[in-house]
Amino acid sequence: MNFLRGVMGGQSAGPQHTEAETIQKLCDRVASSTLLDDRRNAVRALKSLSKKYRLEVGIQAMEHLIHVLQTDRSDSEIIGYALDTLYNIISNEEEEEVDDVEEENSTRQSEDLGSQFTEIFIKQQENVTLLLSLLEEFDFHVRWPGVKLLTSLLKQLGPQVQQIILVSPMGVSRLMDLLADSREVIRNDGVLLLQALTRSNGAIQKIVAFENAFERLLDIISEEGNSDGGIVVEDCLILLQNLLKNNNSNQNFFKEGSYIQRMKPWFEVGDENSGWSAQKVTNLHLMLQLVRVLVSPTNPPGATSSCQKAMFQCGLLQQLCTILMATGVPADILTETINTVSEVIRGCQINQDYFASVNAPSNPPRPAIVVLLMSMVNERQPFVLRCAVLYCFQCFLYKNQKGQGEIVSTLLPSTIDATGNSVSAGQLLCGGLFSTDSLSNWCAAVALAHALQENATQKEQLLRVQLATSIGNPPVSLLQQCTNILSQGDKIDRRGSKIQTRVGLLMLLCTWLSNCPIAVTHFLHNSANVPFLTGQIAENLGEEEQLVQGLCALLLGISIYFNDNSLESYMKEKLKQLIEKRIGKENFIEKLGFISKHELYSRASQKPQPNFPSPEYMIFDHEFTKLVKELEGVITKAIYKSSEEDKKEEEVKKTLEQHDNIVTHYKNMIREQDLQLDELRQQVSTLKCQNEQLQTAVTQQVSQIQQHKDQYNLLKIQLGKDNQHQGSYSEGAQMNGIQPEEIGRLREEIEELKCNQELLQSQLTEKDSMIENLKSSQTSGTNEQSSAIVSARDSEQVAELKQELATLKSQLNSQSVEITKLQTEKQELLQKTEAFAKSVEVQGETETIIATKTTDVEGRLSALLQETKELKNEIKALSEERTAIKEQLDSSNSTIAILQTEKDKLELEITDSKKEQDDLLVLLADQDQKILSLKNKLKDLGHPVEEEDELESGDQEDEDDESEDPGKDLDHI
Repeated sequence: MNFLRGVMGGQSAGPQHTEAETIQKLCDRVASSTLLDDRRNAVRALKSLSKKYRLEVGIQAMEHLIHVLQTDRSDSEIIGYALDTLYNIISNEEEEEVDDVEEENSTRQSEDLGSQFTEIFIKQQENVTLLLSLLEEFDFHVRWPGVKLLTSLLKQLGPQVQQIILVSPMGVSRLMDLLADSREVIRNDGVLLLQALTRSNGAIQKIVAFENAFERLLDIISEEGNSDGGIVVEDCLILLQNLLKNNNSNQNFFKEGSYIQRMKPWFEVGDENSGWSAQKVTNLHLMLQLVRVLVSPTNPPGATSSCQKAMFQCGLLQQLCTILMATGVPADILTETINTVSEVIRGCQINQDYFASVNAPSNPPRPAIVVLLMSMVNERQPFVLRCAVLYCFQCFLYKNQKGQGEIVSTLLPSTIDATGNSVSAGQLLCGGLFSTDSLSNWCAAVALAHALQENATQKEQLLRVQLATSIGNPPVSLLQQCTNILSQGDKIDRRGSKIQTRVGLLMLLCTWLSNCPIAVTHFLHNSANVPFLTGQIAENLGEEEQLVQGLCALLLGISIYFNDNSLESYMKEKLKQLIEKRIGKENFIEKLGFISKHELYSRASQKPQPNFPSPEYMIFDHEFTKLVKELEGVITKAIYKSSEEDKKEEEVKKTLEQHDNIVTHYKNMIREQDLQLDELRQQVSTLKCQNEQLQTAVTQQVSQIQQHKDQYNLLKIQLGKDNQHQGSYSEGAQMNGIQPEEIGRLREEIEELKCNQELLQSQLTEKDSMIENLKSSQTSGTNEQSSAIVSARDSEQVAELKQELATLKSQLNSQSVEITKLQTEKQELLQKTEAFAKSVEVQGETETIIATKTTDVEGRLSALLQETKELKNEIKALSEERTAIKEQLDSSNSTIAILQTEKDKLELEITDSKKEQDDLLVLLADQDQKILSLKNKLKDLGHPVEEEDELESGDQEDEDDESEDPGKDLDHI
């Protein structure tokens, strides 16, 4: 390695030639050395040269280094050196400082080298799969350089490397294991690797998400301290944005996995003024952007609304509003928070209602909307913040008719605070609308237009607003004041753009008058408005004024299209004639087209958020561009229509309005019925609850009554015992509840059982005799065939009958045994009662003896009670068995009857068969006689006839055939 030391020392003579030779020798050693130590030292030397002599090492050594990765996997040290060398070759990061003059050229050259070497490396896809397999090694010296090399490959040629990893088996899964590495360096570089891997590739994003990436990344963020964490938190948030942005599948998975709830602790920042480091600001900015990704207006509406509801339910929206109203928050964080809250509440009624209830921590407390509007109309506030507040106000009113009504109501005379202590939202909007700042005019006009968007009721209500212009003059309507300011034009000295105020007012008037004939009538009622508009449109002005001319043409077209012809001087036909005379229809349509052809129109129509680089670009509103797109073609048709077509269209409109009225009427009826049904359902549910409560109360009362009954019986028994002691045992015959009548009844039942037993025995004997008679009759059958069939059937049935008889006999025997037991128990009871009576008659004994006897008697009486209960149970069982025996006897009788009928049928069959046999014998005898007569005739005729012995030796079928042959011969003769 002496030659290498010379090179490392920086010899001046011929450096390029010397280094090229050195690198060539090192590559030869790597390729040809048999000792692992020599190869390892050579690769280490190449690594040290690879940063300074990147091109030479890359050209000569890349193939040998890849071969080392394939063959020397057992040695982690040489694998680590090879991976580091490849990383130095491919990566564009340079540690040495470059002069300012050569900086641009060097960066271009390094980028070109990196992409070229990356292309060489990934030309063989096996190299990337080999690198992925090396990442499975747990050794730090292998895994870490492998992660850095793969990250550099993705940075150079991302789409190609992504495709190779996507098709390799378990490629993405291997990379996901890096997030679970206990070594923070590898884990953090693994996050950077996944950032490059998931960039602009939806398929890989889905795989990474379903490999539990969300869970692991959120765990890392919480472990690092959420927003207070370092750059690792920033990298994890960037990776989360890559996975979720424009990926509906991952967004749905994120929501269903309840990961939105885990975002709430990110925004628990408190009111600390000193705790806003640069890294914390960056982290919180990325966190807010991640929330906006989930509720972006460009997402599908269903997914956005479900995420918005989840954010409200978990308290995330409340936390964001806390930051919004907190003090000491940096300006860029406050701006991004306002934008985030805007999109969380946009189009979601629950969130909009909550936002309307938020108050700022001031004295007295003011609504958050009012505080934000104060910032919007204040020209001292930053432009970006004012745009964010306008966007928040627009999102609050988007599809929120309730909020629109609340804003408009603050302008009406009945709701304005007479004391003037508090400022309302309507007053702030009017103040901004008529201030000398053109940007405030535009923002207030657009905000007020959103309060009227798609809400005809509020458009009519806003016509009632009256403004006091100066002391002593009568009040002027808001509509009239807007047209007055519009007609003044540039006469008023304003700060900002020249046309911004007029554009804002024209957008407000167009929104106000569209779909509202009453507002059109009010506008046309002022005789100065139409001449002003026609004058503006007819003039030939510069490019800046062309936009104002287009908006004036749009306003005049709206006044024609939504005109209900209530004013004779400004009916539709007259206004069209006026346009044709003073402007010309073609010129009018051309001026109308100036709006959609403006360069800022297309920019504003892309996204709802008013995002402008500077105030001069703040011309169009997103919702207004929709209105222009909707009305431009309609107004063009209306200008060219004749009066007859207008009449037909008005008739169609009237019929449609009538139809809509009918539909709305039925809708209201259905709503009322639904409300009634809901009330009835609530009543039913309450009645059910009451019923359940009453049933539980009844069961409790029943149990209490039963307890009282048991207590009463116990007391009754105790009182009975006391009466026995006091009455000198005069009721000895009454054995603790057992009356003599009960004993007599038991005797009668026993006698009945005996009688029943005798009857059953007599029936059994009768059945036995019947069975024996059947047997004898069956054996005396005449025909052997019939007797065999009958015996085969009867034997089975007789065997079954025998089994049944055996069971019946056993049951009768068990009953007789039980009856004898009952008789003995009865005798014992009688003896016990007599003994008890005798013991009761003895009265001369002392009280102690009486007490002992009474206890004995009570014990005996309880035993007797138990025995009598057992006897009753046994009697019931015997009666049940008796009924069962009767049923069995009935079934046996039915079987005997069936056997008898079958026997009769067999006898009839036997007699029939005998008759048939007799008939056959007669026929055979006749046939024999005929055969003999025929033979005799044949002999007389001279034909040979066979002997009888040969005929008898054949089968019966041959006899039949021969019996037929003579007939044929006779026929032949």
